[in-house]
Amino acid sequence: MTLFWEKGYHATSLKDLEAALKMKPGSIYAAFSSKEGLFLQALKRYYETFRDQFQAEMAAAPTTLGGITEHLRSYARMSEDDRNAQACMLFKTVVDTRATDPEIASAARDYLTAMREGMAALFRKAAADGEIPADIDPDRLARLLQANITAIRFELHQGTDPAALTRLAEDMAQEFERLRLRPN
Repeated sequence: MTLFWEKGYHATSLKDLEAALKMKPGSIYAAFSSKEGLFLQALKRYYETFRDQFQAEMAAAPTTLGGITEHLRSYARMSEDDRNAQACMLFKTVVDTRATDPEIASAARDYLTAMREGMAALFRKAAADGEIPADIDPDRLARLLQANITAIRFELHQGTDPAALTRLAEDMAQEFERLRLRPN
């Protein structure tokens, strides 16, 4: 997963895979059928890992909206060597394979959609809990959150100055905090 995440589908060679997996080409093909099959398994693992990590963060948060805003702020605290500071593997895959490997691009889009649907469920929960207005569009907010996460991870990937990154994450978090209903 890490090798594909760093290099992308097309730039990862069979030699790269042999070295990373400590397997011969025949064993790789016997286990995964093809490079595409191996990549799809790696993509699934990436999705499941980050989905589970995000869900655990949200479950541990005192409030749903607080969990969302803390998640955005957490990116600014990542060290340069943190794997999560790279651009999203799903997003990179869509860009890398859209024109050349539609099945792979479709799988990545499906995972991105599933992640966004999970985010929309969080906004529905926040509305049901009275944290945000009940008439707010959870799907629109989920798209905004996913776009913000993609943007901040791209900035991390580009090596943006930590102070600028902190300000950016704070701006993003405050945009969502402005939705919070204030007690009368």
